[in-house]
Amino acid sequence: MSTVALLQDLGIETTSELKQQLAPHLGQSGELRVDASQVARVHTASIQVLCAFALARRQAGHATVFDNATGTFHDAARLLGVLQTLGLEATPESMKSVENAA
Repeated sequence: MSTVALLQDLGIETTSELKQQLAPHLGQSGELRVDASQVARVHTASIQVLCAFALARRQAGHATVFDNATGTFHDAARLLGVLQTLGLEATPESMKSVENAA
């Protein structure tokens, strides 16, 4: 099992770097853990990259688990309707309204 740590800033300007970081793990067999514990800023484009990555791995039969998601990361995924895609659970705390998750 391997782990990939996400950057603190996943703004739109980092999407190319994020794709490059994830690319070597796309076909990696076995479970991959994505550590989202440092994410303080996230843009929709980065969430889209992560969803495409997770779906591609799932279609190839490989598990991807997002660990330790910060509130910012979790809220962004919830607001964009991709909690299930990223394998994150909706919690009572995450269902509260937020003004600006990103």
